[in-house]
Amino acid sequence: MLEFSHIVYEIIVWLFLLYSAAVFIIYTWIGLYAYGAVFRYKHNNTFTDYSIIATNPNAPTFSLIAPAYNEGMTIVENVRSLLSLYYHNLEIIIVNDGSKDDSILKLIASYELEPTSFFVQGNIETKDIRGIYKSKNPAFKKLIVVDKENGGKADALNVGVNISSGDYIVCIDVDCILEQDAILKLAKPFLEQTDSRVIACGGVIRLANNCNVVNGSVVDVNLPKSWLGRTQALEYIRAFILGRMAWSRASGLILISGAFGAFDREIVLACGGYDRNTVGEDMELVVRMRRYMEEQKQAYEVVNIPDPLCWTEVPESKEVLRKQRNRWMRGTMETLLKHRKLMFNPKYGRFVMVSMPYWFFFEFLGTIVEFTGYIVFMIFFILGIINWPFFFALFALVIASGILFVTSCFKINF
Repeated sequence: MLEFSHIVYEIIVWLFLLYSAAVFIIYTWIGLYAYGAVFRYKHNNTFTDYSIIATNPNAPTFSLIAPAYNEGMTIVENVRSLLSLYYHNLEIIIVNDGSKDDSILKLIASYELEPTSFFVQGNIETKDIRGIYKSKNPAFKKLIVVDKENGGKADALNVGVNISSGDYIVCIDVDCILEQDAILKLAKPFLEQTDSRVIACGGVIRLANNCNVVNGSVVDVNLPKSWLGRTQALEYIRAFILGRMAWSRASGLILISGAFGAFDREIVLACGGYDRNTVGEDMELVVRMRRYMEEQKQAYEVVNIPDPLCWTEVPESKEVLRKQRNRWMRGTMETLLKHRKLMFNPKYGRFVMVSMPYWFFFEFLGTIVEFTGYIVFMIFFILGIINWPFFFALFALVIASGILFVTSCFKINF
């Protein structure tokens, strides 16, 4: 019996060691690959004159879509901030998703809106539209406001896609704060496309918690007051500067943040828009777009740029954070389950051979492995079979590698 217990102990320890080694190798690759991607981006954009894009009437048209639900407290200021964005060929579509407050009334009063007849170009199925409004004031000619029946964020985005007329759509959360040159920098990868069609592009999202915001712009950057918020600041930098830049360079990026991302409108329409039956509609859409392009045998790219273009508030209470992470995990699970037949199918290219397995084995299963590790540790502790010198050596290695990874992230960022 003792011999059998020792064999089980050895097997469990080696399984965890092999998994940990794989994690360490992957994160080392991510750090090195991201460094090269960020260095190349900075080198190629050092002397870029974005004013040429800003004033060029032949630049591609962008439609910015912002769903809003019960945002009456801040909707007017948020829209004013969007109207100040630097870009010539831009339309701003605010989709009021059946708000129960006075959001639509405030917009009508503040921006001199009036109902207008409008030709809906797209054919994605959505909830009914109550009305479409445009401003009588020429100063707000870029603004379109849609009032619709409540159907959720994905449905509101689909309404915006149907109504939009731009070559590309930019989907954001209405309470996010965009840098005024955000669209200019986001447009550059689409302008540079040659042999490969850029179908989606994302940028870096930073935390607005405890920052000083004046007239819709972040003028003073501060760390969040709570430690929960500060840990998320590290997490966001690590995710966007390291993870997404590395996968972007490796042609394996399958997630463009729902808070801020740009997409090729033609491909979005061809794919049927956002899936209303998942909570991870942003990730699912990117996977479906990549699947569509692979099936059409067209060369394409999904890219991320390391510029901080968007600021957002993150949860600073455990309950709100728990709900957010639960939604993120469910969205990942739903996407991987829906497209499970793609995994390891060489017909669909690198993203299903490398990126999707990574998301399954290390992003999804990683939490399960970690939780299982805590349980196994407690069992081994109770049974008194832990090799403490080995444990503390391994623990020190994990902590040191984590610190090294975060430090390298800041070095790359700055």
